[in-house]
Amino acid sequence: MGLFASLSKSVKGFSSIFWVANTLEVFERFAFYGAKAVLVVFLIDKVGLKNEAGSLAGFFTFLIYGLPILAGVLVDRYGFRRTLMACFAIFSVGYFLIGMAGMQWSAEIVAAIGNRTYIIIVLTFTAIGGSLIKPCIVGTVGRTSSADSRTLGFSIYYSLVNFGGAVGPVLAYFIRTDLGIEWVLITSSITCFLLFFGTMFFFREPPAAAGQPTEQKTFGRVFADMMTVFRDRKVMLFLLIFSAFWLMFWQIYYLIPVYAMDVLHYDQFEFLESVDGWFIMFFSLFMGTVFSKWKVFTALIFGFVVSSLSWILIMAYGTTWSVVVAIIFFALGEGTLSPRFYEYMYSLAPPSQTGTYMGFAFLPVAIGAFAAGFISDWLRLTYMETNPSMMWIILASIGIFSTVLLILYDRFLVKKT
Repeated sequence: MGLFASLSKSVKGFSSIFWVANTLEVFERFAFYGAKAVLVVFLIDKVGLKNEAGSLAGFFTFLIYGLPILAGVLVDRYGFRRTLMACFAIFSVGYFLIGMAGMQWSAEIVAAIGNRTYIIIVLTFTAIGGSLIKPCIVGTVGRTSSADSRTLGFSIYYSLVNFGGAVGPVLAYFIRTDLGIEWVLITSSITCFLLFFGTMFFFREPPAAAGQPTEQKTFGRVFADMMTVFRDRKVMLFLLIFSAFWLMFWQIYYLIPVYAMDVLHYDQFEFLESVDGWFIMFFSLFMGTVFSKWKVFTALIFGFVVSSLSWILIMAYGTTWSVVVAIIFFALGEGTLSPRFYEYMYSLAPPSQTGTYMGFAFLPVAIGAFAAGFISDWLRLTYMETNPSMMWIILASIGIFSTVLLILYDRFLVKKT
């Protein structure tokens, strides 16, 4: 009864804008994770970029999660609503342009530019739009949650994000098998087109955080705020260490699809990609409530350990079911540490720099994605045919090493200050 009473009390701490923002995020995640689920395979099979498919996918994700550093500046300057509308407009056009690379009628256009050059251009354009949504939604969650409900608020946000992450790949599978892999990208384009109007009609600007100035800041001021974060070596070191978690996470989308088809001979790779989202969707609210009593770095370290060791299961058994169980354990670690990470970053932000700091909260995702793309290509081309178990040993080793760094960071930089 105590747990349910606590949940009921916390839920009352959310405004209607909180739920609108999270609803928009869910459908955007359908589009993003549907496209993400097939992107590496699309680049290999349809565009002919076998040797660099992971690197290009990592570059795309790097921009989506790295540009929020600048996008947070735009949020602080222009507000959440207008920035969200721009996001969905660019996303809609961008997904369509990516899908064009796999269409027969546009083959001559793509060939004239060059497959690789065309893909880099359209991935960059699409990522610009995608980067705008991150500080908008996370900042809205922070502003529209009361102090008592903020931990639960970020858990709800992360749970709904993962609902989109769970359903998106499943929808992508049926679209790919019924219409063709390129139509997954076109469907994502249509979804974002509708979200543009959903934002226009239903989303309202969240109230300013307590203590935030009401006057509109100049670009010089907001860029100065951004540079303040860059100059904070302690925060930047924390973000760099945390990027190792996302280096491991993105292998679910970069390495496992090809591993499933080439080693396990399992063609329904989208279902494997959706396991992480399904698990977190059902358990993150529970984990967010239970683990909210833990100290922040206790939860972060626990999540790192569990996620890192999960890859050993694939190495040991090398079956489809071992991949499923490994991803479940990885999701347990992810669901424990991710809400606490966003909560920690929000707590560091001065009231007038919420958008800027929450933009930086996605820097580890960006760094991890960029490194994951190159590492996935290297692991795939070096070990996939000869010694696939070595891929998972290397990933687990990266995770354990980063866990040690996080423990040292907590011991010598956090506790002493």
